[in-house]
Amino acid sequence: MATESIPETSFLFGRLTWSALPLHEPILVATFAVVVLGGLGLVAALTRYRLWGYLWSEWFTSVDHKKIGVMYMVLGLIMLLRGFADAIMMRLQQAIAFNGAEGYLPAHHYDQIFTAHGVIMIFFVAMPFVTGLMNLVMPLQIGARDVAFPFLNNFSFWMTAGGAAIVMASLFVGEFAQTGWLAYPPLSGLDNSPYVGVDYYIWGLQVAGVGTTLSGINLIVTIIKMRCPGMTMMRMPIFTWTALCSNILIVAAFPVLAAALALLALDRYVGTNFFTADNGGNAMMYVNLIWIWGHPEVYILVLPAFGIYSEVTATFCRKPLFGYSSMVYATVCITVLSYIVWLHHFFTMGSGASVNSFFGIASMIISIPTGAKLFNWLFTMYHGRIEYELPMMWTVAFMLTFAIGGMTGVMLAIPPADFVLHNSLFLVAHFHNVIIGGVLFGLFAGIYYWWPKAFGFRLEPFWGKVSFWCWVSGFWVAFMPLYVLGLMGVTRRMRVFDDPSLQIWFLIAALGALLVACGIGAFLLQIGLSIWRRDELRDTTGDPWDGRTLEWATSSPPPAYNFAFTPMVHGRDAWWEMKARGHVRPLEGFRPIHMPRNTGSGMFLAGFATVCGFALIWYIWWLALLAFLGLVATAIWHTFNYDRDFDIPVAEVAATEARRTRALAGA
Repeated sequence: MATESIPETSFLFGRLTWSALPLHEPILVATFAVVVLGGLGLVAALTRYRLWGYLWSEWFTSVDHKKIGVMYMVLGLIMLLRGFADAIMMRLQQAIAFNGAEGYLPAHHYDQIFTAHGVIMIFFVAMPFVTGLMNLVMPLQIGARDVAFPFLNNFSFWMTAGGAAIVMASLFVGEFAQTGWLAYPPLSGLDNSPYVGVDYYIWGLQVAGVGTTLSGINLIVTIIKMRCPGMTMMRMPIFTWTALCSNILIVAAFPVLAAALALLALDRYVGTNFFTADNGGNAMMYVNLIWIWGHPEVYILVLPAFGIYSEVTATFCRKPLFGYSSMVYATVCITVLSYIVWLHHFFTMGSGASVNSFFGIASMIISIPTGAKLFNWLFTMYHGRIEYELPMMWTVAFMLTFAIGGMTGVMLAIPPADFVLHNSLFLVAHFHNVIIGGVLFGLFAGIYYWWPKAFGFRLEPFWGKVSFWCWVSGFWVAFMPLYVLGLMGVTRRMRVFDDPSLQIWFLIAALGALLVACGIGAFLLQIGLSIWRRDELRDTTGDPWDGRTLEWATSSPPPAYNFAFTPMVHGRDAWWEMKARGHVRPLEGFRPIHMPRNTGSGMFLAGFATVCGFALIWYIWWLALLAFLGLVATAIWHTFNYDRDFDIPVAEVAATEARRTRALAGA
């Protein structure tokens, strides 16, 4: 729907009318048909095989950190397919829109696509994947039964899923923002974006942001308070350290995002002037606030990936991580410095030479602890007995790729260079170089590394290698041309181009995107084949990689209680040292294990929050009020639920451990 014709607001449906359905957009109609048919097929299959009860009792209401971690990652994978579809559409549009051709995407639709692509990939792909791995692995690494607040963990996941649902709804009802993924005013103000696109942006991120913030608090408390005996801070695995620092950044940064979006919402809904040029407002305040969140967000994502590389490198080089202490100090330095570099994102906006110099120097300094980490991984590999399993392959690919991204980042940290390169495709190439080469490669390394721990069988290696080579080659083919185009002065967010000599570079970039699509397809095929052949790929040892940290000390997948006895730690590589000392599993003396009980309250609370957000987007005030009252009533009702925990009987623990004993004997 064009933004020029904003419908009148009615009491019953607010601004929601039949014209909000994009029936005039054939691409969206076809997408909607595919989604509906796929959804109906999924519902039919779940009903046919009577899986609704199982999903409700074992997954949707679960407070088990391992299952919640898996659900986060399923959400991330679903949203990856949506976000990557947007990327393919942009690449195809830019490859054909030359010599007077308008391409197949009108400007109104194209602007929504590049905005949605950025929002989805950061908030609903990278964040769920990172949070999912931290949920799955970290409590096992510190020898805990679960996270500190199990119910809060379930609620955090469903709030993230609710935010994703709001953003996905914009595809078929109304429209999404056309502002770019950070929604700068005045473009995001009511004068320039009067329809619902920016409102979808605000409430989708507010709902998901509450879940992310609460998850950050939960994981910090878990690491600080629930480590097993003997696990001092300087004995924690590096992945746990990076999870701690990442979640500290979440708790520090996400409230700033919430405040910025709340002020933007007030400007749009009640006529305040925080970010307008009227009555003392200032758009630069929004730019500062959004980047005070935005730059730490980069490190929120990449620090856990650095932790994954550390675990993988030590495991597959068969030696302790080189420079453990320096790795910890580097992680803490990055955490602190990430909060004083935000202004390098707007060097060109007139802050002055002194301010630009400070932030430019700070941006260069932050590359020092990052470089120290790279040397630590290289020195760990030096004289190591390296095994090039898939996690290690992704790690080596990261080292080569991220080095380029880091160097181009240092270039952009120099204010005079940034004046030339700002807002060009060079910036797009750098950002993807860091996020794909750093974060996404790390996530793939983590998925391949910990998949056997989560599910009890390995991923089939052949299609994993096909996916690896398609991803790595596709990345270089897709984004190196953008560096060239950026140095030639081509600006980003352009839909059509006049200079025909540029087209070859966009065609090469589109080819790279197709290679990445093949990588995603091979990954999905690998998962399907691995599930089909899971008996052949079964891990009965619980330790398929001969690992070093505590998560490999329990079975694969771990029981609900993680460990029959709380581990005792005497060194940094706890499991490796236990194996070296000839550790023998206790086979008797079990006791009842106290565990949290499943609850549906988190799903209901998030459901009310999602409905409230949708109603606020469309000005359906009565529905927003009812949903908010339902949210409050459910929260109060949950406080009266005293049946929140139970004891796993000794007999059940003994039976579970006996099954593991038989599996180990068979192995």
